[in-house]
Amino acid sequence: MNFYFAPLEGITRYIFRNAYEKYYGGMDKYFAPFISPTDNCFLTPKNIRELCPENNDKITLIPQILTNKPVAFIGAAKELKSMGYNEINLNLGCPSGTVCVKRKGAGLLSEWYELEKLLDGIFEWAGNENVKLSVKTRLGRFEPDEFYDILEIYNKYPIHELIIHPRVEKDYYKGEPRLDFYEYAVKNSDNPVVYNGNLFTPEDIKKHDNKESVMLGRGLLYNPELAECYNYMSARDEDTESKESTGNNTESADYEFNFKRFWDFHDEIYHSYQELMSGDKNVLFHMKELWTYWKALYNDCEREIKHILKSKNSGEYEAALRILK
Repeated sequence: MNFYFAPLEGITRYIFRNAYEKYYGGMDKYFAPFISPTDNCFLTPKNIRELCPENNDKITLIPQILTNKPVAFIGAAKELKSMGYNEINLNLGCPSGTVCVKRKGAGLLSEWYELEKLLDGIFEWAGNENVKLSVKTRLGRFEPDEFYDILEIYNKYPIHELIIHPRVEKDYYKGEPRLDFYEYAVKNSDNPVVYNGNLFTPEDIKKHDNKESVMLGRGLLYNPELAECYNYMSARDEDTESKESTGNNTESADYEFNFKRFWDFHDEIYHSYQELMSGDKNVLFHMKELWTYWKALYNDCEREIKHILKSKNSGEYEAALRILK
């Protein structure tokens, strides 16, 4: 099974990606948080810094573009191609209200004429330039039944991979993914499909282990060892089946989370942010955002986590960390 690391705005920046690859790895692709080009400015200096090959030289990175205009997409894609990228992802899945109100992300899924106009333009360019285009999508904007017509639209184009988060825009991230619509896509898509959504445990992944590829997002933040744990459990299950068939069944040791590696991973990110950013405020903002996920690793340490999240400077933050360690 191939594992893709989902783009998470403000979190999976190049410092995070590089640290994750160094200490955990196992990702076949990393998808960068979206860039939002305009007709007059395709890539900002920040975009270039995040996507430049020298900051991403040890990973397979897929840039993602959020727009509803062919001119803006193609302009950004040309610059990305000049940087060495031959696969680019179109974001049609972002459920943010400020994005959707502009008919971008999942907001474009209710505007079928505009959607086809965008896809016509960008796939014509990509075909001429030999660039692969993948699409990350939701089922629709308001109702999942919209997906039947949307999939017919997607089937008109040579989409490299159709990454499906089986919710509609108004679901945001609430409720259960609508798996019956994903299975419909598996049977009826003319393009390869990738599953994304609510993969938090190895058992969640196992439900989809007949798929070629899955995209993991928040699950990898809650547990950086998620993919590794899945692989361990899969190998253990295969070994158990083999031993049962030969009559030599010995229990394997349970998987144990490696907290030392986690703290090395944390320190790499923390110190890199200190070098990149000026002042404690920006550094702590990003670290605290990560701790809203990492706190799941310490279910019985609410008081210690609270000290981390309330720290006002690096001294307080580091003192809170020492208590938790």
